Formats: sequence, structure tokens, C-alpha cells
Amino acid sequence: MARRGAELLPDVAAGLRQPAVDYLAHLELERGLSRNTLDAYARDLGRYLTWLTAQGAEDYRGVTPEDLRTFVAALADSGLAVRSRSRITVSVRRLHAFLHAEGRTESDPGVDVRPPADTERLPKALSVGEIEALLGTVVGDSPAELRTRALLELLYATGARISEAVGLDIDDVDLENRIVRLYGKGSKERLVPLGGHAVRALDAWLVRGRPQMSAARAPRGRGSAGAPERRQRAGAVFLNQRGGRLSRQSAWQAIRTAAERAGLAAHASPHTFRHSFATHLLDGGADIRVVQELLGHSSVTTTQIYTRVTSETLREVYATSHPRAR
Repeated sequence: MARRGAELLPDVAAGLRQPAVDYLAHLELERGLSRNTLDAYARDLGRYLTWLTAQGAEDYRGVTPEDLRTFVAALADSGLAVRSRSRITVSVRRLHAFLHAEGRTESDPGVDVRPPADTERLPKALSVGEIEALLGTVVGDSPAELRTRALLELLYATGARISEAVGLDIDDVDLENRIVRLYGKGSKERLVPLGGHAVRALDAWLVRGRPQMSAARAPRGRGSAGAPERRQRAGAVFLNQRGGRLSRQSAWQAIRTAAERAGLAAHASPHTFRHSFATHLLDGGADIRVVQELLGHSSVTTTQIYTRVTSETLREVYATSHPRAR
């Protein structure tokens, strides 16, 4: 049975192709990656297999770190953008890590091979401690506090854009199965899991906070003109003080207020939660292609920037912590 993505691999020596097929099977069966994601991996690996074949290789046992650095340099000579080169490098490194973990190679030549760096500005992400401190400032039981807590927990749990969060309707949230349906750019739909903290915060808001704000909605006169708006407002997850759908501006202000309490006003914005979500997932070992799908990025090259955030963080920690780093 042909594995997904395998048909995109080049016709090269079995010692190169079959391990790559096995790796794609691992990504499909054990990691549960989608068809599009597997195809993207296959295309990246296919370029590498073609290059190895041109170097006379028939398997991976003799591949050295210097070989990988030469391959990365060849990518640069091909004119590929930095993001594309970084993505391909990461794919190749993960393949070698898999082969070594499976005992198929004696060493992992990709351990010390870094993806090419981009001079593009890196997104700002808060540390886990800063996120917890910010969330810890919202502890009240008023409808507004319950709403803010639910909003912040949702943003951090899902990496949602602020427009996606305020656009949520009741039917988009399934607390029992811990999942939320988000509509991204171009109305593209994606399902994202909810963690326990977010589920509890949303439940508290929907049960104890939202009904009070919903009751504050000003009555409207009869007639068909008002009916669609009432239905839309009744379905919104996040409401304002008048019972209407919470605006992006009001959501932004709620975040700023919480950030000021935590002393993080200069560093926190709605998008900071999205950056932190992605960075913390990658720090925890999540596959970049999975993070891509959770964020709703159409291309993994957009998600690739977060691998550089993680690398920058590691370098900063090393520089400040190692006694012989300077």
C-alpha cells in the first residue's frame, strides 16, 4: 500500500527512497499529519534525495554534517528564499533524527546543522511565566472579568487571531469535546483543540457572565430589519456591555488593561498571544507542520519564523547562563 506523499519522492536508490517513505508513514500514522502537510514534507525531502543521488550516495549511512552543510549551501545557490531553505533544512534534519532514533544510522549528522537565518524581524513572544502572570491578573467574578479571562485563555490556548476570537459564535465552541472552530483569512475553517484552563474559563463566562451581558441588550422594535442582527448577537460568544458582539478594539483594550496590571503593557498585544502560542508549542517539541495547521497558515514558510524565535531564545539563554559563553 502506497503511503501518502510517497508518490512525490523521486525514483532514486532504494536505500535512500525507502527510509524516506518509512518516515512519511511515521508522520502519517503516528503524528497524524494531513495530506497537504505530508506532501510538503515529501517535496522537501525529494529535493534532498535528488541531491544525495547526484553526490553518488545510495543510502544515509555515510552522510556527514559537512555533507548537510554543503546541501544547505547548494540551496542558497539555487536562489531559494531564506524561508524556503530553512523549511527544507528542518525537514532534512528531522528525517536524519528519525533514522538515528530508529537505529538505521550510527549517528545523526543534522544535530549541529542550523537552518539559515533570516534578517527579518522576529515576532515578540512572552515567556510562559509572563503569560501566567498576565492571566493571573484577571481573577474577578464580574461578567467583564469572566469575559476577559475567557478571551485571554482562548487566545493563548488556540493561537487565534483577535478577529477570529471576537467572530466566534456559540456553535463554534464545543466544550464537551474541547475543540473550537475558527474562521481565518479567506474564511478558511480550521478546528483547534482547547486546553483545560480555556475550557473552564469559557464555561464560567458562558454560564455566569454572558447571560448578564446578553440581558443588557437594548430592546428593538418589531420588523424584519432588526431580526438578523438579533440572531447574530445572540450567537456571539463574546459580548460587550450592551449585549452586542465584542469589537476588536474593545478586546484589545481588555488585553491592554490586563497587561498593564502585570507590568507587561509594552510587550503584550492580541498578536503576542498568537506568537507565544506558536513559540511555546515548538519549544515543547511540536512539529512545525502541526503548528502551521493550528495557526491556519497557508504555507509552512510563514510558520518557519517561529523556529528562529526558538533559536534566538536558546542563544540568549546560553549567552547569559554559560560561564564561558563570553
